[in-house]
Amino acid sequence: MAQFDESGKKMVVKIVYYGPALSGKTTNLMRLHDAVNPSRRGDLLTLETKGDRTLFFDLLPLAARSKSNFLAKIKLYTVPGQVAHDATRKAVLSRADGVVFVADSQLTQSMSNFESFDNLENNAQRVGLDLDSLPLVIQYNKRDLQDIEPEDEVSARWSPTGLPLVFATALKGRGVVETFQQILSATYQSLDRMHGLEENFDMVEDDFLSLIGGGR
Repeated sequence: MAQFDESGKKMVVKIVYYGPALSGKTTNLMRLHDAVNPSRRGDLLTLETKGDRTLFFDLLPLAARSKSNFLAKIKLYTVPGQVAHDATRKAVLSRADGVVFVADSQLTQSMSNFESFDNLENNAQRVGLDLDSLPLVIQYNKRDLQDIEPEDEVSARWSPTGLPLVFATALKGRGVVETFQQILSATYQSLDRMHGLEENFDMVEDDFLSLIGGGR
């Protein structure tokens, strides 16, 4: 959950990119790092391994500021996709304010997507997060590859959930910013309902979206 320091006029927001191994979670953060205004971003920290690009997590710290100089630090993390690192996934997911689930569009990865989302649901419950109310965006990545799930079938599957769904090719930057905008918007609205960001801190949604040029 967001950490507030009212005397210091700042808060820290945590957004986690979740999904199976090599689905494109780290690539999303790399492309976001390129897209964000350099004055608003910190360093992108990446730990790579032989079996999975990220063993622990990637961390991309961003900063948005309201008219009254209230600072929102937004930290983006990815979890390791490998089953062997489930304890790390739970630790990274803990206290998340929003989640992006990055699925692999390849037909051969359908079961991996299912198992990873099931793991997200289980781990969310274990760390005390309510997935029914937690801001959540679904991204289907790797749309440039052959033998992928048809878009209409994916849409029909997820439509009943009402969750935002984005089709992406993160390696080429397509859908990355749109996904980020969706989770920023959903996370802001959730935090505003809980903490009155606009009323108490003069922090409006455009302050969040301005990280990628979408606001004032």
